[in-house]
Amino acid sequence: MISGLAHVNMLVPPGTLELANDFYATTLGLKGRDVPAHQKGSLAWFDIGDSGQQIHIAFGFNEERSSRHPCFKLQSGEKLLELRQRIWEHHERGGEAAPREADKPGAVNSGAQGVEYPQRFFARDYAGNRLEFSL
Repeated sequence: MISGLAHVNMLVPPGTLELANDFYATTLGLKGRDVPAHQKGSLAWFDIGDSGQQIHIAFGFNEERSSRHPCFKLQSGEKLLELRQRIWEHHERGGEAAPREADKPGAVNSGAQGVEYPQRFFARDYAGNRLEFSL
């Protein structure tokens, strides 16, 4: 039976793998890994810590403002706040790889509110992929 997730596939516009590397490796801190030789230049893969889980980046186009999203689990409240600040700073700094949207540190997150939801925040990467970060 199912024992976990191996990977989640995210779409980015053709020709933007270097932007994916900037955002997913540099800003989020995921570790890039080799892709199959015959697919170099068309995919990017990133390890999520030592979990065996990955984010795969492929070329394609996202539905505008889709609510579909992966949720990344952080180790602690401190790490959650640290990452929220780092993503916000990249958003404010701008540039081609900057997130299109990011919840401002200290502000209410942009998701649904309620006691059922743990500490969390949201962002949209440079390609419009919605991302959730939670405890």
